[in-house]
Amino acid sequence: MKVSVIGMGNVGSTLAFVLTLKNIINELVLVGRSKESVLGDVLDLRHGQLFVNTPAQVTAGTISDTAGSDVIAVCASVPTPKNMSSRLELAQGNVQLMKELMPELARMSPDCKIVMVSNPVDVLVHYALEFGGFRPNQVIGTGTLVDSSRFRQLLAEELRIHSEDIRAYILGEHGDSQFPAMSCADVGGETLDATPGRYALFERASRAGFEVLKHKGCTNYAVALAAAEIIECIANDSKHTLPVSLRVDGFLGVDDVCLSLPAVVGRNGIERVLHPRLDEKEQAAFLHSANVVREVIASSAPEKEDH
Repeated sequence: MKVSVIGMGNVGSTLAFVLTLKNIINELVLVGRSKESVLGDVLDLRHGQLFVNTPAQVTAGTISDTAGSDVIAVCASVPTPKNMSSRLELAQGNVQLMKELMPELARMSPDCKIVMVSNPVDVLVHYALEFGGFRPNQVIGTGTLVDSSRFRQLLAEELRIHSEDIRAYILGEHGDSQFPAMSCADVGGETLDATPGRYALFERASRAGFEVLKHKGCTNYAVALAAAEIIECIANDSKHTLPVSLRVDGFLGVDDVCLSLPAVVGRNGIERVLHPRLDEKEQAAFLHSANVVREVIASSAPEKEDH
């Protein structure tokens, strides 16, 4: 299993560290602004190989060194604006970055799975598909996987039940228009009632990323673990169901945008997209998310080059 990580900031370096602990990869290629810029991470990870069960070959590389990757995790991003209030503020710069990266990544590894971590993730999943020419199953965004994890952790504290045993998804945009799919939330077959208190927990979960950003200047642990979970599902063909950003395939009439829905993730990437039974309010929220992301996709489209 060969995995390449593009972008070695806080998230990329944390993801590289988590992957070396997972014992699922043979080769890990780290790509930053230059080989020298990531050499410290490479050496640091190599120095810890004694303490992991299955040592991986960790190297610093360029885009050409990613050739033949099974999975490419994209963490590269333009700088985060100070006091950023919406991930959509990163759209213009990061779409241009994807335009530069994706064609070459696709040429080097045409059958790879792209795990998109950079924001705004839904917009970038759309453009990764467009610029790279990948099939829809090949590009997976971390989407609302972390938001759902935050929500389940808060519900677990309230219910005094392990978060792994709670089925509760946040769906739609990984951003301000996301919503909790309470109509299909349950634990042990028992429906979780959509109480005001639980909607308040959703609001806390929805803004939690910015709370972390305010205190430490970045978010890295949870999102890196989420990306590693997707990669592990691909490596082990686990077929776990995860709420991830993907090209919507006609759900509620939406098929021209990328949003988070529950999907079965395995060796082929997106193995199957699930269509939860949402109530009217949730259906309207999903359609609103689609409109929000669609508008940003349109407004951040790079200008056509004259020939």
